[in-house]
Amino acid sequence: MRLFDTKVQLLKYKVLRAVAKRAWEDNLESSYYEIPLEIVPGKEATMRCCIYKERAIVIERIKMAMGGNKDNPNVIEVLDIACDECPVSSYTVTDSCRGCIAHRCEEACQFGAISFDSNQKAHIDPDKCKKCGKCSTVCPYFAITTRTRPCETACKVNAISMGEDKCAKIDNDKCISCGACVYQCPFGAIMDKSFILNAIDILKESDHNRKYHVYAIVAPSISSQFQYAKLGQVVSGIKELGFHSVVEAALGADMVAYKEAKELSEKGFLTSSCCPAFVSYIEKAFPQLADKISHNLSPMAEVARFVKETDPQSKVIFIGPCTAKKMEIQKETVSPYIDCAITFEELQALIDSREIDLSVLPESALDNASYFGRIFARCGGLADAVAEALKEQGITEEQFQLKATSCDGIEACRIALLKASKNLLPENFIEGMACIGGCIGGAGCLTHGPKDKNEVDKYGKEALEKSIQDAISVYSVKK
Repeated sequence: MRLFDTKVQLLKYKVLRAVAKRAWEDNLESSYYEIPLEIVPGKEATMRCCIYKERAIVIERIKMAMGGNKDNPNVIEVLDIACDECPVSSYTVTDSCRGCIAHRCEEACQFGAISFDSNQKAHIDPDKCKKCGKCSTVCPYFAITTRTRPCETACKVNAISMGEDKCAKIDNDKCISCGACVYQCPFGAIMDKSFILNAIDILKESDHNRKYHVYAIVAPSISSQFQYAKLGQVVSGIKELGFHSVVEAALGADMVAYKEAKELSEKGFLTSSCCPAFVSYIEKAFPQLADKISHNLSPMAEVARFVKETDPQSKVIFIGPCTAKKMEIQKETVSPYIDCAITFEELQALIDSREIDLSVLPESALDNASYFGRIFARCGGLADAVAEALKEQGITEEQFQLKATSCDGIEACRIALLKASKNLLPENFIEGMACIGGCIGGAGCLTHGPKDKNEVDKYGKEALEKSIQDAISVYSVKK
């Protein structure tokens, strides 16, 4: 059974599982002093200079599994000791250089970084090169290429640079915690902090003292995650962990769509508030548009608020594909409703740490939301839901005409926001999804291959409630 795309993910999972198992057993101290053999590569499989360094890196992974650096507010961190194998990003002259006499590359360089040998072949001094790329642009033979580290390529907000020690550095003032760099780092040197211990503490306290119920709020993208079991069996597995009930975040999406449609029709222009990485990007890169962000909570927080109002003593844990959710739950507007957030990767580790076999469990129902709430999982789903919510609330095109743009990935978001900042955007609603494909492309997914958006729609069509109003009516959501 293949759970993950890469061996880096598999190693991360093994660490999480081992730490979780010891947490259930109240034996966490041994995680440091007795490193489980299954999470340390053997001598023949080590990727480093020696097995001792490999084990030192595993210790750092264990720290991340236990919450990471408490002094770093970001949930994305670099393990410096593991970040030493990638070549430093630079421009390089390849064998394609013909030693021409035009020397356009030299003329284009304003920093004196290019020189020539006796054969007139160009060479670039890395200490002088500023990586502007002008030499590469003018070379008629395309002989000058750039080599960029995977993490830098993955980061579309330019939050990653190389420090003097040649290790990756994350600028927290730019980082939106989307986790793209986490998945793309071939050595697992960038990781998201895990709150799996917080989740276990909440579940254990509930089980021991019966003081409160623990609710799992699951993202709609869960429908495509656990391919070796049916969704109903996954729901049963979550309950086996000690959760009292499993609620769809898609119900919160129904609530948000209804409220957001009304807010949009009243204000005339809006950006979505569902994707925390997109919201963070606006706040950091386009602060002049911050007042255009929808004032509604995200679907996760919206449905969690309902749970807390219904069961005031409850605890709520969000389970989804998003590393940025771990930042969102720390916001003052969200923290009263969500007690912990974990990814699908961490859920798999939790399930296996309790040796729960999903494939043999009976199926439990998961049906709180409408078709429109469930399709929030893919790019374009929110815009479709807002259009439906306008229709269901009787807001006609004469009163307000929706012109939405659905931004698939942070680069598309940047273009739309740039146009909006200059009053050049023809649309009046920006649906922003930081991850390609939407939530189904989140960094905390078990697999990251191309996701079929039609599968999301198929899952949506299985909902018993076919309209947004039907889904939210029993919860007395104010219109």
